[in-house]
This record gives sequence, C-alpha cells and structure tokens, in this order.
Amino acid sequence: MKNGKKGKSGTKILIAILVLVIIGGGAFLGYKIMKNKQNEETAVVEENAEAPVVEEKTVQIFKGNDRPFAVMIDNHKDAWPQAGLQQAYMVYEIIVEGGETRLMALFKGADVEKIGPVRSARHYFIDYAMENDAIYTHFGESPQASSDIKKFSINEIDGIAEDGTTFTRVRDKASPHNAVTSTEKLLTSAKNKKYRTTSDKESVLNYVVDEVNLENGQGAVSVTIPHSQLQNVKYEYDEENKVYERYARGKEQTDWVTGNPITVKNIIITFCDNYTLSDKENKGRQGLKNIGTFDGYYITNGKAIKIKCIKEARDKQTVYQDLEGNEINVNDGNTFVNICPTSAKVVLEAPTPVETLETQEGV
Repeated sequence: MKNGKKGKSGTKILIAILVLVIIGGGAFLGYKIMKNKQNEETAVVEENAEAPVVEEKTVQIFKGNDRPFAVMIDNHKDAWPQAGLQQAYMVYEIIVEGGETRLMALFKGADVEKIGPVRSARHYFIDYAMENDAIYTHFGESPQASSDIKKFSINEIDGIAEDGTTFTRVRDKASPHNAVTSTEKLLTSAKNKKYRTTSDKESVLNYVVDEVNLENGQGAVSVTIPHSQLQNVKYEYDEENKVYERYARGKEQTDWVTGNPITVKNIIITFCDNYTLSDKENKGRQGLKNIGTFDGYYITNGKAIKIKCIKEARDKQTVYQDLEGNEINVNDGNTFVNICPTSAKVVLEAPTPVETLETQEGV
C-alpha cells in the first residue's frame, strides 16, 4: 500500500511539473509574440517618422474654379496710378483711338478691394475675355463693343447700367478717370444677374511649377515696346526678385493703393496690326487683325525667345508656341500681354558684359 501511495504522489508531482512547464512555455511564447508585435509597430512608427512629408507643388496664379472677371482699365496718363493690376493674373494691353492703349485685367479667385479706373469697352478686348471665360466688366462701350456683346451673348457688367452700388466715382481723380470697383462688388452683381460664377475652363497659358529660365534665349533685362508714338512701354528686370518693373512714357508704374512698383513675372509680345474704323461717330476707333498666326516673344527671368501666337477664332484660346511648334511653358506668375503693331521696333537689351563694366570703371 505504501508503494502505491508513493506512485500516485509521484505522478501528481510530475503532472504538476508538466502543467507548470506548459504554462511557463505558453507565457514565454505569448511574451515573445507581444514583443515581436511591439517591435514591428515601433519599426513602422519609426519608418513613418523618418519619411519626409512631400507636398505636391501646384500652380498658384491660376487655381480653383472661380470664374474670372475681365475689367477694362483706363491707361490715360490722367488715370495713373491704377489699382488692381498687381493682383491680376493676366493683363492685356492693346491700342485704342488716338494712339492710347487700354488695359484689360483678369482676376480669378482674388479679393481686391479697389480696381480701376474702369473705362469703356472695345470690341476686340471681348475676344480675350471670351478665351478666358471671363465676365466682361466696363464703364460704357463703343458701338462695335455693344453690338458684339449682344452677338456673342457676353456676360457683362456695365457701370452705366448698374444701380450705383457696383461702381463708385472717387474724388482724387477727375471724371472720366475715376470710376472704381472691387471683386466683392463684381461678384455680388454677377450673382444678382444670375451669371455663372464658376468655371472649369483651363488657363490660356501653360503654367508650370518648375522655374522656366529660357536657357537658349537671348538676353532681355530691358524690354522696350513702342505701341504708338504716344505710348511707349518699358520693362526693367529686377534680378534679385526675378520680376520686371513696368514703365510707361518714361514713368514708373505704381499701384494706386500701395504706391509700390507694378512688377511682372512674364511678358508676352504679339505683333498684329490695328486699323482705323469707318463709323458714323468718326472718333478714330480701332479694329484689330488678331485672327491667324503672328510672331511674338515670350520673356521671363531676363531672357526672351521668339514664339508664334495662334488664334483661330475670336472665341478660341490663343496658343503660344516656340518655333519648333511646342506650346511654351510659362512661369507661375502674373503675365502682361502686349499686343502691338508689326512695325513696332521692340528693343531687347542683354546684360552688360562684366569685362565691359570693368573697362568703363577703369576709364
């Protein structure tokens, strides 16, 4: 009997030891699994922490789905300085009667408190409002513009027809050079007229985020554009800020609100001829031969290349190509489009060579 009891007691001890071993082994295995899982999670966290966050670059000058406003800006010397030109993504400059030029500034998704002085419409500016899918804004209109606005069913905001809240006559300039507005007022007017205020139309220019330097271009640190005997425009390159400062008739152009110089990232020149209209008013109003293929220049960052400017119809977007037929890449910044006669003697000046500067200093 004693031997039987001893056998049973030994069996129990053995079973207990086995149970402890199994429990211990399970605990150790569970510990290893949890430890490995923690190590994996730590590795993932560390890997994610080390990976740099790369923000995708996007074009800033033309973004969002806001429909642009195209505003006619007075460019008579009595209208200077103007307001809003610096905030426009594009500005077109074209001859009007008397050798003057007029500007059309385009705003997209911008909050601009003062724009002007706003002046009357001319029919060929409508072409460029259409190609930008813009709401055309003006203060009065020529007979040709009035006809074309109806013909093309243009969404317009005319200061003469407004209720007195969209435009204001300021006192620090004399009429007719003193009508101003704002993007907020224009948007309110557009909504009241039930105009579409969004647009999915692509930009006229092929903007890119990487800097365009025109490595094979000719030097253009100074650009002179004689639109007429009266209106001579000049752009001077600011190498430090990589923009051009604008001058007209020998005077630096500044902003009406800030007093700062008007600066431009991109300049496009298109050579196409204007002509005097024969109409009953006999005011010397102009027409523009702008349908077809025309020579031009693209200028940015102190360099210029020759381009072709192709416009197939009044409501079609202008295509700007290099001489090999490729659409040009344009820097992400504001652009002035100067449309001038084919006879205009445009002057592009290259930087003065260092050795020349040293010789001049020696003299």
